[in-house]
Formats: sequence, structure tokens, C-alpha cells
Amino acid sequence: LATNELVVVQGHDHPMLMKRSLRAEEASWVSGERPAVPSAHSAKTRYRQLDSACTLEDTRDGGLSVEFTEPQWAVTPGQSVVLYDQELCLGGGVIT
Repeated sequence: LATNELVVVQGHDHPMLMKRSLRAEEASWVSGERPAVPSAHSAKTRYRQLDSACTLEDTRDGGLSVEFTEPQWAVTPGQSVVLYDQELCLGGGVIT
């Protein structure tokens, strides 16, 4: 968005569609409090997606940084990232 560019690639599994990390803002936590960081959890960036192992980190501006163990397909700004501790939903934020 910063450069107002649209990049189009061929194929569902093109490497440019894969991301190992994301930033998120507007975090909301089920317990009302952010989990301790750094911390290992799992996360989803798409509905019905399998949980993916990740590490949650703070950012200097109060946002979230999520680093995945394996690359994730089509991480998209404006979508949500939802974090879990096993079966327990911790909360999440809006991907930037």
C-alpha cells in the first residue's frame, strides 16, 4: 500500500504468497490482558486453517509481531490473526 503497487503472480504456491511473519494492530484479548511475550503459541490467519506454530513478540509501537515456524500462505492486510494456547483462544489482531 505504501507504494500503491499491485503484484500479480502465477500459481497458488508462488513463493511471493508465502510469509513467515506478520504485524498486527488493534489487539483484543479474551482474558483482557495480553499474553506474556515472547511466548510460543499457535495462530490462524484464515477461517478453517490448521493451527500453525508461532512466537508472539511485542513491537515498540504497541502492536504485535508474530513469527511462524513454517511459511503461511497469503497473509493479507486487513484480515485477522487469531492466537491460541492449545484449544484456548487467546485473542488476536488485525494484520497490517
